[in-house]
Amino acid sequence: MADLVFPGQRVMVARGGRGGLGNTHFATSTHQAPKHAQRGEPGEERRLSLELRLIADVGLVGLPNAGKSTLLTALTAATPKIAAYPFTTLEPNLGVLDLAVDDPTDERRPTLADLPGLIEGASAGAGLGHAFLRHVERTRVLVHVVDMSAADPERDYQIIREELEARDPKLLDKTTLVAANKMDLDPDREMLRAFNEARGHEGLEVVQISAADKVGLLELRSALGRLLPDVEELGGAGEAVGVVVHRYDPAEEGYVIEREPGGVWAVEGRRVERLAAQTDFENDESAARFQRELAKLGLVERLREAGVETGDTVRIGDIELEWGAEAGAWV
Repeated sequence: MADLVFPGQRVMVARGGRGGLGNTHFATSTHQAPKHAQRGEPGEERRLSLELRLIADVGLVGLPNAGKSTLLTALTAATPKIAAYPFTTLEPNLGVLDLAVDDPTDERRPTLADLPGLIEGASAGAGLGHAFLRHVERTRVLVHVVDMSAADPERDYQIIREELEARDPKLLDKTTLVAANKMDLDPDREMLRAFNEARGHEGLEVVQISAADKVGLLELRSALGRLLPDVEELGGAGEAVGVVVHRYDPAEEGYVIEREPGGVWAVEGRRVERLAAQTDFENDESAARFQRELAKLGLVERLREAGVETGDTVRIGDIELEWGAEAGAWV
């Protein structure tokens, strides 16, 4: 129904019912003290599913054991002012990177998110794919962490790219930096050369690091500094996104009459359902007014034409009434 991305944004998801009318509203020159009133209309009820999407400046993606958590710890534990914010194992981990460590004039403090759970088939729900892929959509920059000591780093890299594309092809358009991790394990040089060459053809920068030994982190921070926006733009949703609201707006006029299994006549229509909900059927004057209003709408005649008979049940919204012997009367 709505996408809320900035602090203070609000959206109306259910309308309250219209207020009723007191008896004085129905007074006329010939009927100055009516004894009936109109009830308030019930409010809307909805069952909503709320989905959290973290807003992080940098998202760390990669297969399990690529070293994302180690890298997050190494980057965000650079000074005592930096802290990691662990969630449960079912949620990403967050940290704040202090770029002033390398440049005292740099006031930017980008938020980093370790997005675990990405495996082959994640876009189809494998593992915790859906739970984590949705967070990728909010990031400004993706750091693709690849374990260069793995049997086939190129295939590992392509798996994540394929899952991102399957989730949303636009994710591949995000600014991306590749972190070739675990260089301390002395990966195959020919394989590394081919990997770097392939990324060059894609226009992507590769930074060789060892998160465990904290090697190459200066180069990685510098690369992130070049890719991230100015301080004023950090902490947002990546791009200006307005509140998108999809509201159900039923027609005020009109109604539909259907004969249900079992013989009940069901009348559906915003206006007639509101009228029934606001009528006090224990009050004769109120019930009489209800009948007059339905007659004005042509509903009484439509029911007769449809074949309603004395004793039939007519349901309008949540109200069930019995059709009387006299046309247009309810008992």
